[in-house]
Amino acid sequence: MEKLKKVIEQYTRWATLTTYTNRIETYLNTDFSQALENAKAILETIGKEICESKGVIIEATASINSILKKAFTAIGYRSDDLVPQISSALATIGQKIGDLRNEIGVTSHGKPLEEIEKRNTKVDEMTREFLIDTTVIVACFLIRTFENENPRITAAGEIQLVYDEQKAFNNFLDDTYGDFEIGSFSYSASEILYNVDYSAYATEQKAFIEEREEGKE
Repeated sequence: MEKLKKVIEQYTRWATLTTYTNRIETYLNTDFSQALENAKAILETIGKEICESKGVIIEATASINSILKKAFTAIGYRSDDLVPQISSALATIGQKIGDLRNEIGVTSHGKPLEEIEKRNTKVDEMTREFLIDTTVIVACFLIRTFENENPRITAAGEIQLVYDEQKAFNNFLDDTYGDFEIGSFSYSASEILYNVDYSAYATEQKAFIEEREEGKE
């Protein structure tokens, strides 16, 4: 799950997915049906977001398998490419995640108490790891591929800087201005500038890069 969390941090438009990753980590060992529900939600959310961004219509009753296949197609992979062939297999796993969730979910079909108590034992540890790891792999691949093909554009028509990719500049700002405390919370100078006044952040970053380049001459 750490790999996916880092990707989400890198591409901030997906920050809402953190809600799901936190839930998975919370319920992974105590109530796997809940972890599985949120794993399914992650894949569905990413697939729907990509399709919506590309103007691809998804039927209200579409299965997770169908959503993932359409997401790969929306990104630009042809049906004869190797990636869609692999994605089709992974999408099938995604569908099985949904089926399994329905089978072991605590709220599904009014199951008797004894069966509800045993729902977690229906999925062994290796299978749990496989299902969650598969979710992470597919989610990371979809997000990274989509972001590489569709970088965010600023109002000035420029590609927006990714905060985590500006480590040298961020360190410079943080070393110069330190952290700012608001109540019990603490924020770095670079983080505040990037999120509060991106234009100023981009201007200062450009000046920082130019100054470093001049120093090398």
